[in-house]
Amino acid sequence: MSKVNIIGQALPNMPWENRPEGVTTPVWRHSANPIIDRNPVKGIARIFNSAVVPYEDGYMGVFRAETINGRPHLHLGKSKDGLKWEIEEEAIVFTDDNGQPYRPNYAYDPRVVKVEETYYIIWCIDFYGAALGFAKTEDFKTFTRLENPFLPFNRNGVLFPKKKDGKFLMLSRPSDSGHTPFGDIFLSESPDLVYWGKHRHVMSKGGQGWWQSVKIGGGPAPIETSEGWLMFYHGVTGTCNGFVYSMGAVILDKEEPSKVKYRSSTFVLTPETWYEERGFVNNVIFPCATLQDADTGRIAIYYGAADSYVGVAYTDVNEIVEYIKNTHEDIADDHEIGLI
Repeated sequence: MSKVNIIGQALPNMPWENRPEGVTTPVWRHSANPIIDRNPVKGIARIFNSAVVPYEDGYMGVFRAETINGRPHLHLGKSKDGLKWEIEEEAIVFTDDNGQPYRPNYAYDPRVVKVEETYYIIWCIDFYGAALGFAKTEDFKTFTRLENPFLPFNRNGVLFPKKKDGKFLMLSRPSDSGHTPFGDIFLSESPDLVYWGKHRHVMSKGGQGWWQSVKIGGGPAPIETSEGWLMFYHGVTGTCNGFVYSMGAVILDKEEPSKVKYRSSTFVLTPETWYEERGFVNNVIFPCATLQDADTGRIAIYYGAADSYVGVAYTDVNEIVEYIKNTHEDIADDHEIGLI
C-alpha cells in the first residue's frame, strides 16, 4: 500500500481512538457516542448535522439547533478537545454589510470551511424555497451574511478549502421544494463569492448497490491529499419504511475536481447503533465536518445521527483511500469533466 499524505496542518490534539478489536470496517465509531445528546441547552431540543473547525487552541462549532418550537437555527459552540462542547443558548447574530441584523428565517445543516484567513459558513436557508445561505467570519464574534450563491432549490453547499486558479469552488446538490426524490452533486466556481458559474456535474446517484439509489449530497469540505480530494458524502436509499442515509467516500481529481478518480461502491458507515437507527428521523448518518492531522493521517468525522444526536467516527487516510480504490465503481459519466 503506497503512502498517502494529507496536505494541510498538523492537529496533534484532535479527537482520536484506535480501531476497536474485531472491527474490520474502514471507518469506526467513537466509543462514547453520541457526543451531544438531546436537550443539550435550554431552549434547544436537538442538535445534529453540524460543523466543527480548529480555532486557536481548541475548536469552534456551528451547530444545527432545533429549538423547542421546532424551527432550526445556527448556534455557536466551543470545545477544548472537540468532544465536550459549551453551546450558546442564543442563535448566531448575522448582519449585513452595513452591520444591520440580517437573521435568516431558518437555518440548518451548516458547513464551515476556512479559506485563507476567513471562515465561511454555508447552510440551507429559506430563499423562496430551500436554497443556500452564506456568511463569513474571521473571529467567530461577528458574522456577515453574503449573497445567496444560487437560486432555489439547492442544498448541501460545500466550499473547497483552497482556491483553484484564484477562484472559489463550491459543491452543491440541486433539489426541489420537498424531500427531494432525486439529486446529483455539481461544482461551481466564483472569482468573488457573488457571481457563480462554470457549473460542472460531479457525481451521479446510483451504481450497482442500492444504498445511494435515490440521491447523494456533499458532506464535509474535501480533504486535500497526495491522491486527490478525499470527500465523505451521504447516499440515500428508499425502503418500505422510509429513507436510509449512509456515508460514502470518493476521491476527486485534484486539477479537475469535477472528475471522479475513485468512488467506493459500498457505504463506509450506515445506521447500525441505537442513536443512528432511532430518533426524530430514523436511520440517518449525515456527515458534515472532519478534523485531520497531516502528520499522522488521522481523520475524525462529525456526523448527525437520526436527526437527534451528534456522533464522531474515525479513519486513517491510507486505509480509507485504499478502501475506496479497492471498491471503486464507475457510475454514469462521473469520470468525465462534467459537461454535456
